Amino acid sequence: MISNPVNSTVPIAAEVFKKAGTYDERKLFGVTTLDVVRAKTFYAGKAKVPVADVNVPVVGGHAGITILPLFSQATPKANLSDEEIKALTKRTQDGGTEVVEAKAGKGSATLSMAYAGAIFADACLKGLNGVPDVVECSFVQSTVTELPFFASKVRLGKNGVDGVLGLGPLSDYEKQGLEGLIPELKASIEKGIKFANQ
Repeated sequence: MISNPVNSTVPIAAEVFKKAGTYDERKLFGVTTLDVVRAKTFYAGKAKVPVADVNVPVVGGHAGITILPLFSQATPKANLSDEEIKALTKRTQDGGTEVVEAKAGKGSATLSMAYAGAIFADACLKGLNGVPDVVECSFVQSTVTELPFFASKVRLGKNGVDGVLGLGPLSDYEKQGLEGLIPELKASIEKGIKFANQ
């Protein structure tokens, strides 16, 4: 699912597939790659490293404060200040708005969305073809938090999700962000489930 709002469309799709008796949690993905692309790009700019060399996991959801880039886990390591991390987090969360404002309301981040979709599709194809250790962030059914769906690193394989990976160590700022995003993400998920069951 790449159609927004991903935080609600993935739960809607899950409910529809459940009603049809065809739900397979390993094969339903919410594409959050655009958030990863933005986090990597913004981080690379601050760290003064090539974006192709950067990896930044992004967890949570795919809207506003539910987007939580884990810059503490970014590679290569850069010595960024707390203020820079906060600014990069906010910029990643507001990336779509930034593009719309730059286009003076005459468009959206369509090229960025297509690029992110292509990256995720390529990763899925690699997983389906048995390439080992293909890991992407995606919004999937999860037990990483108390929420039924959550974006985190996911290992892709021949059957879809081969494993939902944990959050790893979080900075205090990221722990605070996680705590703050849970209620909003929970509301979006519940909204989707309620919509599907009307």
